[in-house]
Amino acid sequence: MTTRVALVGASGKLGTIIGDVIARLDGFELGAVLGSNSTMDELDGADLVVDATTPASSVEIVRAAADRGINLLVATSGWSADRIAQVRPVIEAVGTGALFVPNFSLGSVLGTTLAALAAPFFGSVEIIEAHQHTKIDSPSGTAVRTAELIAAARAEQGPVDAPHVDQRARGQQVSGVPVHSLRRPGVIAKQEVILSGAGESLSIVHDTVQSAAAYAPGIRLALPYARDLRGVVIGLENVIDLGIRRA
Repeated sequence: MTTRVALVGASGKLGTIIGDVIARLDGFELGAVLGSNSTMDELDGADLVVDATTPASSVEIVRAAADRGINLLVATSGWSADRIAQVRPVIEAVGTGALFVPNFSLGSVLGTTLAALAAPFFGSVEIIEAHQHTKIDSPSGTAVRTAELIAAARAEQGPVDAPHVDQRARGQQVSGVPVHSLRRPGVIAKQEVILSGAGESLSIVHDTVQSAAAYAPGIRLALPYARDLRGVVIGLENVIDLGIRRA
């Protein structure tokens, strides 16, 4: 049986990559392609909705898919745990599924996983993330997810040490973790998590150097998982079973 996919935001950079993956993936076909002038009625008849739009548009798409009883793969950045909590009851009430993926890069997922594993052993943790200057949201969804997992991993130890949080230059606090965002040309995506303790420091760096090559494997894994899902799952680490506890 072929899975018909409605792709919202197909003309964007990530949407283009997702569309190419769908076209080559056995058992999937691109049914509806929605742009800025489309209506949510064009989702009708789809077996799976993939949202690759903007943070401002994403909530409407998530709710529209849930109202129609269609499973979701949310590839739009900007979905924090608090924001997902606002739509989770709607998705769970209708019995569909939604997979929220901050980053499809397997290397990025591994970097976030390693940072969460290391976090309980270091009192100081900070995140520096860089994206191209056209990215409209900051911090990135990847950095937000990393900070949330670091905070969860440190539940017994308590918050990280973040002195001078009243100073704007100290970065935005996400789950108590300072996050510093860079937006500049010539960058695709880069994240560095710096963990420091007495007499030592550990840096975990992930650098995306070619977006299509980095994201396609994760997209291929996420599509069938999202199609068959019930409930809400956050993060590709749950799809590839790295042992991270679901948040």
